[in-house]
Amino acid sequence: MAQLPGEVTERSVTIHMTGVLCTQPAQLFQSWQARGVIQHFVNDLRKRNSAYLRVLGDLATEGSSHAPSAAAEALARLFSLLVDMPVNDVCVRAPDVAPLVEDPALLADMVERLYDRWRGYERYLIFEGKADDSRDRAIEGHMPFIRNNQDLTALVRDAYRRIQNHLKGFWPRVYRQVPAGANMSLLIEQIDWQCPGGVYEPLRLIPMVRLALIAPPVTLYPRRNPRRGRFVPVPENPLARAYLDPLRWVCIPLRVGELSFLFYFDREFMSLAVSLVNLFELSGHSEARGKPDGIVLFGLPRELMGAEDTIFHIDEQNDIIVGAIGKSEDVDYFGYCKKMTLTLHNTVMMRRGRWPVHGAMTRIRLQQGPEASLVIVGDSGAGKSESLEAFRLLADEWISDMTVIFDDMGSLALTDDGRVLGFGTEIGAFVRLDDLDPGYAFGQFDRSIFMNPHRVNARVVIPITDYSHVVAGYPVSMLLYANNYEPVTDESPALEFFRTPEEALEVFRAGQRAAKGTTDERGLVRTYFANPFGPEQLRDLHEPLARQYFEGAFERGVKVGQMRTRLGIEGWEREGPRQAAEALFKLVLGE
Repeated sequence: MAQLPGEVTERSVTIHMTGVLCTQPAQLFQSWQARGVIQHFVNDLRKRNSAYLRVLGDLATEGSSHAPSAAAEALARLFSLLVDMPVNDVCVRAPDVAPLVEDPALLADMVERLYDRWRGYERYLIFEGKADDSRDRAIEGHMPFIRNNQDLTALVRDAYRRIQNHLKGFWPRVYRQVPAGANMSLLIEQIDWQCPGGVYEPLRLIPMVRLALIAPPVTLYPRRNPRRGRFVPVPENPLARAYLDPLRWVCIPLRVGELSFLFYFDREFMSLAVSLVNLFELSGHSEARGKPDGIVLFGLPRELMGAEDTIFHIDEQNDIIVGAIGKSEDVDYFGYCKKMTLTLHNTVMMRRGRWPVHGAMTRIRLQQGPEASLVIVGDSGAGKSESLEAFRLLADEWISDMTVIFDDMGSLALTDDGRVLGFGTEIGAFVRLDDLDPGYAFGQFDRSIFMNPHRVNARVVIPITDYSHVVAGYPVSMLLYANNYEPVTDESPALEFFRTPEEALEVFRAGQRAAKGTTDERGLVRTYFANPFGPEQLRDLHEPLARQYFEGAFERGVKVGQMRTRLGIEGWEREGPRQAAEALFKLVLGE
């Protein structure tokens, strides 16, 4: 396997390891990555004409991560010494860096800012090796990977604390165990999977992720916040003209519901791609070896994409669907990773006779009362997740179990024994922080990946259910459309049921909602069946399926209606979903 190089940019630090991690804190500053981080810090000081530049005296400060300046080199050498000895000993041992410690208090402040700068990076640790196939289900087989992450965190903290002790002359009385090592780590391996050959052959050279480790909470700052455009079907396989450099590309094998996907990404989008393991089940070794149902290519050169940034192709001959996203700052948003993957999933499911659902499904069992499985359909910002969360908070004392089957995308199946079954795709959720109860995200803080928390459409990626529930197939008892734009009146209640399949189809097909700024849409918009991720592109395939499923739902006694969440009406962002959840709760209780 070709060795992936490490990398230091303005946003991220990637450390690639094939051997043993260093064992002494001072050794950290002997790495080129440390000098690169210090150089970026010096560059920041230069841009701001910072007072900390006085520490550097007349040393040259201009440089890059691969060609550090004299100032960066001197600081790296100084810090490696300060880890093990006080200032006076450094001056005797290394008189060449003695001028840098003429003002220890100013240097200590500078070290504090550098430590903050380091922790502000997206920090990746990539190991090349094996996860021990014979012990794939045993934690012992994964311990070397886990311990290396723990060791790096301990080394960085230890180095910082020792340097500050030697500069200030005392140890702190309060220790804060902040995440100081890598916040995302991968173990990668070359896997011999069932590659069809032809245009797929170069993919054999791309290493696959076997294990992932996240040190939450992780906060990321993608360049874009809403998603734009549509996913467009094309007649040519995107791989026909593509070259994926094995030194820049990595593959994450995923279980998207029951399907097997290979998600290939350019390292520029590392933060987005690695976040997928908080949303989808990471494939085991046996699944990764099989032929995939779908392949996603995130970061193809823009000149290969034609007029569109996001395309997909159905390879009939090999029974694989391939999606591609062009490399540009415009797609630096997690929604592109998620929605392209789900578009491919939906296309495969329609071709297999399943009806794809853009919505949320939960199974509720009351302490005293019936069980119910609810599916709420709606496009982004319609209030699906918000209403279910409001329901959970409202009915907490009456609920025995509330199991999420899917939070954004799933599929329904009609069975011969008269049931409608719901299947999910994701183990996690990509949720708007703006519309959730304030305590919810912070209650799950220790498992979360936050994205642009300071901006409109701030999001969190968080695991919410077990994979076994995603693929179990639970009977659906209620199918509701999330109407976020209509007020509630006596004639238009918070919860309303349709009398015929045609009446239901009319509302679901129109897919109306008040756009919430999660995409580039504004105002009252329409989306075919609230699902622009497959059904809209393949209407000829989808339309007869939808009719079959709505007629089947009515025949099997599934309640079909709409829930007015009012999430798109100003002033009702919290109260609207709460009142809709209250009406739903009363119905489940049989009141």
